[in-house]
Amino acid sequence: MARGKLRIHLGAAPGVGKTYAMLSEAHRRIERGTDCVVALVEHHHRPRTEVMLHGLEQIPRQEIEHRGATFTEMDVDAVLRRAPAIALVDELAHTNVPGARNAKRWQDVEELLAAGIDVVSTVNIQHLESLGDVVESITGVRQRETVPDEVVRRADQIELVDMSPQALRRRMAHGNIYTADKVDAALSNYFRPGNLTALRELALLWVADRVDAYLTEYRSAHHVSTIWGSRERIVVGLTGGPEGRTLIRRATRLAEKGAGGEVLAVYVSRSDGLTAVSPKELALQRTLVEDLGGTFHQVVGDDVPAALLDFARGVNATQIVLGVSRRRSWQYVFGPGVGATVARQSGPDLDVHLITHDEAGRGRGLPVARGARLGRTRVVWGRLVGVLGPALLTFLLTSALPGLGLVNDMLLFLALTVAAALVGGLLPALASAVAGSLLLNWYFTPPVHTLTIADPKNIVALAVFVGVAVSVASVVDLAARRTHQAARLRAESEILSFLAGNILRGETSLEELLERVRETFGMESAALLERADETDPWTCAGSVGPGPCQDPDDADVDVPVGDHMSLALSGRVLPAADRRVLAAFAAQAAVVLDHQRLQQDADRAKELAEGNRIRTALLAAVSHDLRTPLAGIMAAVTSLRSDDVQWSEQDRADLLEAIELGADRLDHLVGNLLDMSRLQTGTVTPITRETDLDEVVPMTLGGVPENTVELDIPETLPMVSVDRGLLERAVANIVENAVKYSPPDKNVLVCASAIADRVEVRVVDRGPGVPDDAKNRIFEPFQRFGDSPRGNGVGLGLAVARGFAEAMGGTLNAEDTPGGGLTMVLSVPTAPRHTQKTPNPPTMATP
Repeated sequence: MARGKLRIHLGAAPGVGKTYAMLSEAHRRIERGTDCVVALVEHHHRPRTEVMLHGLEQIPRQEIEHRGATFTEMDVDAVLRRAPAIALVDELAHTNVPGARNAKRWQDVEELLAAGIDVVSTVNIQHLESLGDVVESITGVRQRETVPDEVVRRADQIELVDMSPQALRRRMAHGNIYTADKVDAALSNYFRPGNLTALRELALLWVADRVDAYLTEYRSAHHVSTIWGSRERIVVGLTGGPEGRTLIRRATRLAEKGAGGEVLAVYVSRSDGLTAVSPKELALQRTLVEDLGGTFHQVVGDDVPAALLDFARGVNATQIVLGVSRRRSWQYVFGPGVGATVARQSGPDLDVHLITHDEAGRGRGLPVARGARLGRTRVVWGRLVGVLGPALLTFLLTSALPGLGLVNDMLLFLALTVAAALVGGLLPALASAVAGSLLLNWYFTPPVHTLTIADPKNIVALAVFVGVAVSVASVVDLAARRTHQAARLRAESEILSFLAGNILRGETSLEELLERVRETFGMESAALLERADETDPWTCAGSVGPGPCQDPDDADVDVPVGDHMSLALSGRVLPAADRRVLAAFAAQAAVVLDHQRLQQDADRAKELAEGNRIRTALLAAVSHDLRTPLAGIMAAVTSLRSDDVQWSEQDRADLLEAIELGADRLDHLVGNLLDMSRLQTGTVTPITRETDLDEVVPMTLGGVPENTVELDIPETLPMVSVDRGLLERAVANIVENAVKYSPPDKNVLVCASAIADRVEVRVVDRGPGVPDDAKNRIFEPFQRFGDSPRGNGVGLGLAVARGFAEAMGGTLNAEDTPGGGLTMVLSVPTAPRHTQKTPNPPTMATP
């Protein structure tokens, strides 16, 4: 049986019209004669959506009993028995009630697809699992119900249901999404214009990436090599020179002219050793392109134009940005240059921009890092000059310039020998000297066309020619090699200086350093391996690149660091000349690893110091704050036990009440100290259960005077997933703190409301308030802001409350109360089976 097809309507936020669009599609399918049923649709009592259900066959829902309540979920068995061509299943990320066939609704959908039933579903961008942290940072709401990205990516069709933030807010204001009593709170919280704009951008970018994936798959399957300019992708070719920063900025401006433009900076390194660039400059350009929103890439290739074009076509680029060549005018005799070659070979589908810059025409000036070895091109040219050059010069002198004289002929042959030495080194120069002497003897020394020399002076002249040619060639070759060696040392010194500077400043992590090694030497992967002793297996302390080596014996290049550590590289075998710099990298990698471990030890020491500070503060609290209620208890007990005083019944009652109050205060202080100790040691393990707030919050008021707190806890709130004991302690501490600082004639208001998948408990007081710069400090242990007008404490109440809230997956923050005072906002997650209910956004309560 063929697998069914999945179509998903993706939206940026609730209310954009996903369900409405799904139902509209169902009506269109039915009009065309397609067998389409509603397996499950959540209309949330929205009139326009409910109307769209008319005329559609609906599969009855399955009723499930759970903890004394009845819930409904999609009846998967009923849908399978009905076997329609298309089934509508709303809210793909929904979590089913315990006892259902599957834990998640997307798993139900997978069963329908496996049975050959096509499914049309809906999901919001905030429910994608990979975007949970991003959405929480934008909206402040953690999505508890998520669907794996891969489930949505596997969909055969994804349709974006889009709406501008302004239109969505108007729809909200007209009551088309939530009821009238929830509109104001929703518009001021989750549905703020900034939140909606950011969520819309996430949805558009996610769909755009999915479209790119479809396009790449299609091009690969149909072997399409031409570039399709569906999206502006600009490749910046970098040489490592200072002009690269100008090219990156220019490419960024080009990308900004069109929506969705993308900048990809690429550096092509050769495969014959160290890269011939300044590593410091290349690192600066990498940082610049990433700061401007682009990406940096490095590829290996001896043919730079071909490698650059292959990369551009591989990423479906539409433009290439290159800098005008730094070559001087005379250097163009060696070739047209990278820019001209790329422009000639790019074809009609790839635009090439040549950007002028300050370095144009000033010469390359980059440190050469190929050591004393001459490049393959220079060796070939040197051999051609050394072997063919004398023959061509002889032809020129005999045909076009006869009669110059033997002295001038020798000087020309000597100049050719020097040129061979400059280009190809000593061997081509020696070949040029030998060939030149023979040709001079045959064509220009009487008697010509014989190897006989009649005049003894000519013998001396030829001998001097050979000697001078060999001497000059040796000197020129030695100077050329010294120049290349100096350039290599310069490249090495720049690499080591840049490396040491980063290490000393602590700016490089082990992974960044290994990535620098991999890029510098053009390797596929790099790994730092270590072991305790000779008999233990190797373990990987850090690695970069695909398929890193797990044993030095498997590496293409292995550099030991001490007896029990090794830097292993894979990709190709490096020449011996590069191992000196590689050894420095290996030593620095060991230093970085030691530094990271020392930093971890320092962090642990800092935690111990913080614990010691808390213990010191605890001793101070014991010596002062705990002794105060204890002293009151002891005084009252001593008075009661006194035999020389006859206490009345009222006096005894007062003394007993004082003992009880002191014991309660002492119990509260000790409880907070124990709670703080549990939080510091990480031994708080919440046992979360479904809980009603209206059962917990009233029980937290036992520690405050009567008629000082007003409660506004609606019975319609969804159940929350919390540890009941921890929640009770947290709310009690917050309320007691608010009552302590609130004026006697102003009651503290405790209210609660729901928004999305959270429930917020707000404790509002009319006290002096707290400045913005102190709102976080009040949650630190043993901190008290200002003087407490009533009662004493050790400054742990709010710290314990925040710790308990975070342990349950909630948050506790302080806000200003309109008109003066402080509002504590405790946010906790709703129970899983309640997250799909219509949100009940919080309203700003004013006592």
